[in-house]
Amino acid sequence: MNAVYTHGHHESVLRSHRWRTAANSAAYLLPHLKPHMKLLDIGSGPGTITAELAGLVGRVTASEVSEETLGLARAEVAARGLTNVDFAVADVHALGFPDDTFCVVHAHQVLQHVGDPVLALREMGRVTKPGGYVAARDSDYTAFTWWPRVPALDEWMELYQRIARGNGGEPDAGRRLLSWARQAGFEDVTATSSTWCFATPEDRAWWGGMWAERILSSAMAEQALATGAATQADLRRMSEGWLEWVRAEDGWLSLLHGEIVCRLPARD
Repeated sequence: MNAVYTHGHHESVLRSHRWRTAANSAAYLLPHLKPHMKLLDIGSGPGTITAELAGLVGRVTASEVSEETLGLARAEVAARGLTNVDFAVADVHALGFPDDTFCVVHAHQVLQHVGDPVLALREMGRVTKPGGYVAARDSDYTAFTWWPRVPALDEWMELYQRIARGNGGEPDAGRRLLSWARQAGFEDVTATSSTWCFATPEDRAWWGGMWAERILSSAMAEQALATGAATQADLRRMSEGWLEWVRAEDGWLSLLHGEIVCRLPARD
């Protein structure tokens, strides 16, 4: 059931994760949030989304799979001086909370990395109060698109898909969220999509530069080398491909994400 996290926590990975905000990563959920609510943020990572959600609801619990990774969110919350955030080590397949604990259970870029996303959604629903919300947003890698065509980026995409699936994940999770929610037993589901787009010279330098480093230094690079999926020369070629895209004056990249908001039935 357990999958291996493809990205790891190299600084190049955290740099992209710390860019995430409630506005650019959870806009689909924000209209449902109220000041009295208690929210569980699964897979809180470095805590930037967690901290912003804490400013919109009454209390947030940040969860991660280990105390070490949870420390990233602890540091962000402490730096912002927030006092309404709790922390818990938790596995989304078997959450250590009683039934009906939270008004909202949220997971951003989590279900693509877990071994059983349907079970994970059922668990998220179990700990959600009647009338509450289960929300998830995930990438859809096959739907990522860019210009100009850079052959090394096609290689990067093929490698990422192979590594992610080899780790037990589903890199095209975005398109499957609605299906998984139905399989998990949710009936009131709103499914949407949104994108991140990188097209200015500054955005290209940030995103492409991040991946140029990430493909050489992150856990994904280590896994590719260890499994024989790529050589060091292959990874250098992909890194150079990202830098070639950065330099293109007409460089453009759009990353599709699927989103679901599942409303639980209210108690009679």
